[in-house]
Amino acid sequence: MLKCARLVLAALSIAATAHAQDASFARTTPSSPAATSPAPVTEPDAIGAADTTATDTAVTRAEERARSRARRSFRMHLALGFVTSILAHETGHIIAALAVGGHPSFGFNKLRPTIYSGIDASLHPTKQFIFSSAGLTVQSLLDEAILDAPHRGGSAFERGLLAGGIGTSLFYITLGRNGAVSDVAYMARTSKLSKDQVSLIYGGIAVLHAVRIHFKPKYAHFFTAPSGLGGVKVGMRIDGDWGQ
Repeated sequence: MLKCARLVLAALSIAATAHAQDASFARTTPSSPAATSPAPVTEPDAIGAADTTATDTAVTRAEERARSRARRSFRMHLALGFVTSILAHETGHIIAALAVGGHPSFGFNKLRPTIYSGIDASLHPTKQFIFSSAGLTVQSLLDEAILDAPHRGGSAFERGLLAGGIGTSLFYITLGRNGAVSDVAYMARTSKLSKDQVSLIYGGIAVLHAVRIHFKPKYAHFFTAPSGLGGVKVGMRIDGDWGQ
């Protein structure tokens, strides 16, 4: 009986020791990495914000490229219109010379390209007057037609045409009025008009055209524009956005 009791006690002691060891092992064993350090999860809002930023950047770059192309196109068409106006001026001289029986030729006067009428101004002053006045007259009529004809207007090319006509008139009534082959000087020499009177005629037409341009919305900012630093910018802005 005593032997059986001793066996039972020994068995209970072994079981208790095993239980204590299991409990100690459970306390000292580190947990798995997956349990303690969960993998980072990207928030949906963060992904959406990144996509929106990338999209906005791409759109901004595309818009800037489009504006840059528009500005280059505007400058090119403006210059083309200006050159076309000058060519119209010279074409007017050539046609007028041929119409009155002259023999127009091309040459240089002090390195300045010049079209000569082939007319003896002392023998045929009226014919020379027609030749000399034809250039500015053609440009004035061209500008007048643009401003009078009903159309959408306001394009860069059209602005170049108008600027060419006004600019040429202003040149001839100021710096170019006293040149050896000046149209104004020859008109005064072959008629009863003085240089001042010729200048007043063509200068007045140019001023009237400028005033009309100023009051037409489709030619907005043709001569002046507000400055970002305050005040007013004077001149012609070469900007594609204004040519749309």
